[in-house]
Amino acid sequence: MSDVPAWFTHAVETPYDRREVEVQGARITYRTWGAAGAPVVVLVHGGAAHAGWWDHVAPFLATAHRVVALDLSGHGDSGRRPAYDLETYAAEVLAVAEAEASSGEENPCVIGHSMGGFVALTAARDHGARLAGVCAIDSPVRQMSPEARAWRESGQRPPDNKVYPSREAVLARFRPLPNDGPVLPYVKDHVAAASVREVEGGWSWKFDPAIFFGSAMEPEELAESVCPAALIRGERGLATTDITSTVAERLGGHVPVTVIPDAGHHIMLDQPVALIASLQALVGEWRRPSG
Repeated sequence: MSDVPAWFTHAVETPYDRREVEVQGARITYRTWGAAGAPVVVLVHGGAAHAGWWDHVAPFLATAHRVVALDLSGHGDSGRRPAYDLETYAAEVLAVAEAEASSGEENPCVIGHSMGGFVALTAARDHGARLAGVCAIDSPVRQMSPEARAWRESGQRPPDNKVYPSREAVLARFRPLPNDGPVLPYVKDHVAAASVREVEGGWSWKFDPAIFFGSAMEPEELAESVCPAALIRGERGLATTDITSTVAERLGGHVPVTVIPDAGHHIMLDQPVALIASLQALVGEWRRPSG
């Protein structure tokens, strides 16, 4: 495509290493950019997504960091589990961070989008002393409806993903949810291409539908963090002003909030340059010596 900007092409063509670790019986795959031994930044995708959502973001954080993007269990190329929860996801994040950390290195930063932000906030709550900072990107922490709670507690496994006759057919169905505005087509095409796999009878999505049982977070599950925390939200995103204010208050009150103008929920798909700039400033501040 002639209208694909050079920065995007350079980013997605930046080489990275593919690695894996085993966490609580599941194989967790991840990719890394940047020099081994540099301070670690872990990027956590949202629900039903995968590590490739960060391919055009990670290289811009890798100048002074070892950047890690993982496939959470039940997503991408990682293994599946009988059930999923945010605490297990947080353990997966810590495991890949520790696998890439050098002895005596600084604590890692964790940045998560949407459900990945819930994972980052859970890691801050349960493992905050081991982290340099966490950021949740448009993560709508809110009370579940009675209907959603009943479905979550039922334990009834959702139906398997639909099987399509060809790779082209399933890719034609790819769209971010919610569909809250235009996204950059070259970014969408890149993440879509890594979202599908060949299965018996055709092609389908990589994620396990059962992930949605463990993908929500309510305000009561938040707690003041001992590590720095920050929030980023899209102007048109799901993390509304009220939701963000509640999250900031429960995290301790002194939490910076960045609003990305004209961004929907999937900020890396519609306003990636603004997101990259915000994350560069954030991880730089967390690494700045105190005093």
